[in-house]
Amino acid sequence: MAKDILQILLVEDDPGDVGLVRKALDAFGGRVLLHVVGDGLSALNFVRCEAPYQNAPRPDLILLDLNLPMKTGQEVLREIRQDSKFARIPVLILTTSESEIDITAAYRAGANCFVSKPMVLGEFMQTVQSMVRYWMRMVSAP
Repeated sequence: MAKDILQILLVEDDPGDVGLVRKALDAFGGRVLLHVVGDGLSALNFVRCEAPYQNAPRPDLILLDLNLPMKTGQEVLREIRQDSKFARIPVLILTTSESEIDITAAYRAGANCFVSKPMVLGEFMQTVQSMVRYWMRMVSAP
């Protein structure tokens, strides 16, 4: 059974991209709750419910940029996958990189998906909506 409300953690330091993802997710109404952090360290604190995110919900899905301050997306992904409490959370890489090295490293570290951000606004919105729609069907409530 698909989950009624999907808790999404967006790890993104570009305010413009955060705004675009928010706008794309508006299409889902109240079925998606978006939580945003702007750096890799905050992402790990959120997932682990460490200060200042002690009351953070467990994300059902993580949208992760690679180019982040504090810790890179690759570092965040590796740490999430190394912790058995969080290793099964789907992590989708959403980044400007199209590097084969980044793609290979992300999949080796356990990414569920690697998507290069489309430069065209409409394509960006459709890409985010398609990814979330897919995972809404796949993620089951505990």
